[in-house]
Amino acid sequence: MSGPFPINFLHFGWIDAADVLLVTVLLYQLYKLLRGSVALNVALGLVSFYLLYLVVKATGMELLTKILGQFMSVGVLASIILFQQEIRRFLLSVGKATTLERVRGWARGRSLEVEPMSVGPFVEAAKSLSNKYTGALICFAQASDLTAFAESGDRLDAEISKRLLLSIFNKTSPLHDGAVIVANGRLLAARCILPVSENPDVPASLGLRHRAAIGLSEVTDAVVLVVSEETGAMSLVYHGEVYRNLATAELRIRLNEWLLKAPSASSSPAALSAEAAA
Repeated sequence: MSGPFPINFLHFGWIDAADVLLVTVLLYQLYKLLRGSVALNVALGLVSFYLLYLVVKATGMELLTKILGQFMSVGVLASIILFQQEIRRFLLSVGKATTLERVRGWARGRSLEVEPMSVGPFVEAAKSLSNKYTGALICFAQASDLTAFAESGDRLDAEISKRLLLSIFNKTSPLHDGAVIVANGRLLAARCILPVSENPDVPASLGLRHRAAIGLSEVTDAVVLVVSEETGAMSLVYHGEVYRNLATAELRIRLNEWLLKAPSASSSPAALSAEAAA
């Protein structure tokens, strides 16, 4: 007997238990990495394709097994191509000394918990920029990691304030061209480059700024705030959907619902009227 839990001819030892535990941790980390992005759906599709291949092979369908086997033979290379950004992000996270950073934070007496973010500075800044017909693009990270997009711009890691946002999107500022990324209650980076949507159904009236917002929302679960430079209209983009020409009160309520998970009942007409009066 080689293990503590013999099952007929199987012997489940401590090495086997450690093996299963490590694989479980690895799969969970991969899920956290892909959660909230289109890559998770692609990964599920690949897993389903592999399960289909196993079923076909087990049933003895030789022709279909050979056809599917040709695809499976290049599966590793295809995965590297499809998930190159996620793989790069995973390797970067492995290389970071997160434990050491936490110890330093405790030594300095700093709390590692992120305080709830207020949407007030963003709403007020968007209203001011709208009145001046100044374009803006603000991305709010949620489950999806936007670090890869933040690295395309200038790192700030600053506290959020209305004055800072107005300074960034000022037409004479060197940081105004591009997107601002907000994560963990901090203004992470500015002048960031976003993927532009190639959806042919996007209205021609929407410019490059809106297309970039839609493109990011198609591959992540980020909420994107857009202020049009031509019309001054304020819009929100979420899961590929554009909510255009929002009033200040509605903008505040939607941001609270999507970012702070506030009760959706606050979007009633009475709440909107009260918010507008305030």
